[in-house]
Amino acid sequence: MNILVLNCGSSSIKYQLLDMSGEPELKAKGLVERIGLEKGILTHKTQSGLKFEIEQAIPEHTVGIKLVLAALTDEKHGVIKSLNEIKAVGHRVVHGAEDFCESIVINSEVIKKIEECCNIAPLHNPANLLGINAILAVLPNVHQVAVFDTAFHQTMLPKAFIYPVPYETYKKYQFRRYGFHGTSHKFVAEKACNILGWDIKSKKIITCHLGNGASICAIENGKSVDTSMGFTPVEGLEMGTRVGDIDPGALLFLMEKENMDLKQANNYINKKSGMLGVSEGISDMRDIMKAADEGNNNAKLAFDIFIYRVKKYIGSYIAAMNGVDLIIMTGGIGENAFRVRKEVFQNMEFLGIDFDEKANDQLFGQDKIISTDYSKIKVMTITTDEELVIATDTLHLIS
Repeated sequence: MNILVLNCGSSSIKYQLLDMSGEPELKAKGLVERIGLEKGILTHKTQSGLKFEIEQAIPEHTVGIKLVLAALTDEKHGVIKSLNEIKAVGHRVVHGAEDFCESIVINSEVIKKIEECCNIAPLHNPANLLGINAILAVLPNVHQVAVFDTAFHQTMLPKAFIYPVPYETYKKYQFRRYGFHGTSHKFVAEKACNILGWDIKSKKIITCHLGNGASICAIENGKSVDTSMGFTPVEGLEMGTRVGDIDPGALLFLMEKENMDLKQANNYINKKSGMLGVSEGISDMRDIMKAADEGNNNAKLAFDIFIYRVKKYIGSYIAAMNGVDLIIMTGGIGENAFRVRKEVFQNMEFLGIDFDEKANDQLFGQDKIISTDYSKIKVMTITTDEELVIATDTLHLIS
């Protein structure tokens, strides 16, 4: 059974086609970029290694979806003969607010509620809806499923998700912490427990999804009990371009001094801050480390802030859960930046972490234990696969 997975941004579409008949098999994947600009680009790759690009105007998402479907069925580069071979489409939807605590088959009522969530996720949900509506226009009879970034964190208790502002604000606007990257946190925790032969329902786990966007999650007995991102994905760790934790009063001070309006302030904390802001121009962790090694003090500072905040959140979640059995590193940085992992777990012996530097060194994109046999707390690198989670949930729901 072929399932198409879509992750639609405001000007992009990431996609994968997976055969879920037996053991999941990736048949093709690709990216549509620069939607709405003069020249758009589709990059398509097949499992066999074939790759091709198309450059043309892609004025809106329906045109982009049509290009994706044409690439999948192309006589030379395609992986299916007919669109009838696509049995369902799974969508990443960033925000489900308090309405969705699990994935769901999309119907008119679901679309209406996703639209209502646009009020609290104006940068993400409208783009996700564009993908859903594009599939409705092109493949109207195919089942669609929404998989929410926020759903896994709906098990947090009020003490973890309520902001200490007047409670009326929460009742009026659903103003609270939601958390994101839920599909990744859930997936890697379950995957690690399967590898270890553990029952996740009896374990305390901390998952660190570290990439250009980064968050940490505390998981107790298989449920999210806390996470670093909040009402939006800005809260928490220092990220590529996002500020992470900041004193709201300090932001108000800057808005007044720099004469920023709300739109400018939003751009400031989302796109001009984080490692990019501190380093004065570098947002990618690989480039940050290289520049730091070459003597760039601001890049070194950005690196140190990132490490410090990861360590601080790990420590706070150990305290909140009264211990931890397993800490997982995942995401582009967590899976591949062995130097980041080494720095994070340096000087944590007092917690019972005996880090295996030899196992960690030069380790890229593998599922592996990187603590010693003597460590009271296990540490692992686990590769995440959010698209597989979406495909799996989609298969389960339509079956």
